[in-house]
Amino acid sequence: MPTPELRIRSWVRATNDELRGGLLGYLTLDFGPLVLDSLAVRRTADGRVTLSYPERRDRAGRRHAIFRPRDDAARRTLERAILGELALQQEVEP
Repeated sequence: MPTPELRIRSWVRATNDELRGGLLGYLTLDFGPLVLDSLAVRRTADGRVTLSYPERRDRAGRRHAIFRPRDDAARRTLERAILGELALQQEVEP
């Protein structure tokens, strides 16, 4: 099975208040026949740029991912591809 094409559909930059809290913006992706919405791009406390995936909470308050990478290797591959396409290295550096 061929790997579906990954393409950035939209990028919405965070507000100044959100930027101070580490949120850089939101992405919507086209991944083959799927549209993946509400990915957050964040700067971690140690300065890395990373992706956060949407989640919901159940009645007990437990978090459940709506979609996510299968494992850490997939996460790293996706972050490289997405952040590279966004050219975030220039857009989010202080």
